Amino acid sequence: MEMPSPNPSVLAKKARIVERLSGVLPPDAVIHDATETRVYECDALTAYKCPPLCAVLPASTEEVAAVLKICHEEGVPVVPRGAGTSLAGGALPTADCVVVGVARLNEVLETDYENRLIRVQSGRTNLSVTGAVEADGFFYAPDPSSQLACAIAGNIGMNSGGAHCLKYGVTTNNLLGVTMVLMDGSVVEIGGGHLDAPGLDLLGLVCGSEGQLGIVTEATLRILRKPEGARPVLIGYDSNEVAGQCVSDIIKAGVLPVAIEFMDRPCIRATEAFAHAGYPDCEALLIVEVEGSDDEIDAQLGVITQIARKHDPVELREAQDADQAARIWLGRKSAFGAMGQINDYMCLDGTIPVSSLPHVLRRIGEMSKDYGLDVGNVFHAGDGNMHPLILFDANKPGDLERCEAFGADILKLCVEVGGCLTGEHGVGIEKRDLMGTQFDPVDLDAQIRIKDVFDPKWLLNPAKVFPLAATESRRAA
Repeated sequence: MEMPSPNPSVLAKKARIVERLSGVLPPDAVIHDATETRVYECDALTAYKCPPLCAVLPASTEEVAAVLKICHEEGVPVVPRGAGTSLAGGALPTADCVVVGVARLNEVLETDYENRLIRVQSGRTNLSVTGAVEADGFFYAPDPSSQLACAIAGNIGMNSGGAHCLKYGVTTNNLLGVTMVLMDGSVVEIGGGHLDAPGLDLLGLVCGSEGQLGIVTEATLRILRKPEGARPVLIGYDSNEVAGQCVSDIIKAGVLPVAIEFMDRPCIRATEAFAHAGYPDCEALLIVEVEGSDDEIDAQLGVITQIARKHDPVELREAQDADQAARIWLGRKSAFGAMGQINDYMCLDGTIPVSSLPHVLRRIGEMSKDYGLDVGNVFHAGDGNMHPLILFDANKPGDLERCEAFGADILKLCVEVGGCLTGEHGVGIEKRDLMGTQFDPVDLDAQIRIKDVFDPKWLLNPAKVFPLAATESRRAA
């Protein structure tokens, strides 16, 4: 069958946009070949794909500003892209958009140990921020599972957390300031190298805004002294609900571990086959880690193990050295890759009150049977940030739709028990149509009006976060 020829007006517009962008960027920074743009057709939510009009790779704030000014004048939508690790479709392009990737914005601009801060370009990877300061005894606290690859820009966009956010907080708690380019090309500085800024908390507004308000090109981040030591304990149980109750009791006792991670039987089996970490054969596994001096660690673990034993664990194993500690964490760090070897899966992200863990885990198990799809649970239990992995067959007609319906019901359950739709992955396109579950029309209108102020033409990251009708009505206005 003969394919239809591209619309001449579309081709002419693309040629004009590419020509203008090529005038402000180096030749290798403008990607417009149809084959090469396919690299940018999706992020880590690979169920949805759409090649963009073109993609650009600026290397400075000035180049980002020049690109956005052109796109604003031409009325061309812009999709910001960090490292493409978004699991909610946050960097999914539209066919008429320009993808602005920040991968070349990867320099350390300033390190200030006296004031415990580092200023970096936003394309720098999460783990490499710690890499820049660890030799001097410092680290950057937020540690999402994708930290080897994910960019600070995406962390700011989605307000990412990680295993250690129970003690140190998520990105917003470690972000001091940003340089941000607005859609019309103007550059603004928000916050800076100090604890707080006068006036409205615009920094809190930007962090977690998912590229709806501007493109962050530089970030000032809080860095911390490395703790004297850290030690994890592994606790196995014969029931998800009992493990969830143990987590709730630990938090209730007033102990503040640096991390409490949860894995259920499907994840335990997958990680054992993949990483051979030496995990026990049980229904649920907790990894609880504490930090401090030896005396502090002993005291905290004493309280935690006493609570754990009240729930009759299958196994309770405290790391005795660095090698044992690494093995306890090995399986958890390998969980997402291990599950990917078993089947296609969709990784969800919702938060709940810690006290609701037993109930929510039980309901997820019941829904799994109702939908006929297996689910593995691996998540940050200490702050109630859940990451159910729903297994499905992408090649089986109807399986993806069933998986999405199951996922929607899990997220609705999170809201029902007093939680929210997302903890660190963001809304993107994945949860866009569920926003009405958590927010009433007045709440949504307030958020939409903020978007109007920063991006009146609604050109930044279109069709994300807000119900599609809102985007379409604003773009048509």
